[in-house]
Amino acid sequence: MTTKQTAERYTLIAAGTVIVALTAGGFWLSYAHLAEVAGQHGLKNSPVRQWAWPATLDAFIIAGELLMLRAGLRRVTDGWAIALTATGSAGSIALNVAGVSGTGNADTVPLLDYVVAAVPPTAALLAFGVLMRQIHQLVDHSDPAPVQTPRRPVTAPAKHAEPPAEAIQLAELPVAGSVQPSQPPPTVSESRPRGGRPPKATLAELVEIGRITLTEHGTLSRSLLRKAVKDRDLTIGSERQTEVMEILRPDIEAAAQTGPNSG
Repeated sequence: MTTKQTAERYTLIAAGTVIVALTAGGFWLSYAHLAEVAGQHGLKNSPVRQWAWPATLDAFIIAGELLMLRAGLRRVTDGWAIALTATGSAGSIALNVAGVSGTGNADTVPLLDYVVAAVPPTAALLAFGVLMRQIHQLVDHSDPAPVQTPRRPVTAPAKHAEPPAEAIQLAELPVAGSVQPSQPPPTVSESRPRGGRPPKATLAELVEIGRITLTEHGTLSRSLLRKAVKDRDLTIGSERQTEVMEILRPDIEAAAQTGPNSG
């Protein structure tokens, strides 16, 4: 595979070199002949204008080909680019051929002179078109097709049964002569520390609570998360709340695209 790719690369480089040389040679021969024709018909006394005049035709070909390349890269058809290229090419070929006979008798000019005059502009046109096509293919192959990332389905996590809070009844110490209280002792939850303040949950527990809340409501916001944590007698700080929301963001976005759970 490496040998094949290397051979293709060198072949493309060689073909590109030949095409560039052919394009430059054809344009130069055509341009020089048109300059001679211009010198024979009114511009002989001004060499600068004589050599600038062929550009009024050949520049149309270059501009049209470049615009056609741009249109091809954009997958559209540019009528103006086609018209510019056709006008410049047809005008260049016609004037190169017409310049052979000049104002003399056309019957005395050999047919091969017309062929010699017509070959350079025709070759330049074809070579330039092939060059633009190679550039088009090179750019097109280097632009890979966008890869569509499969959308991850939203699966509702299985609900875990919440373990009931085990309460520990404060045992009464029998004291001689003491009066038994008329009310039962208060129930203290193991999960609640001293002072009556709810305990803080771990990040894994908070993420699991967030997933369960997302499944139940079809969406998840900071207020819903905070309420769900509070309903379980737990607390969550602002920073930890932000961490949980960032972890569950892909699930939240996926749930928003598929719609709320109907069940």
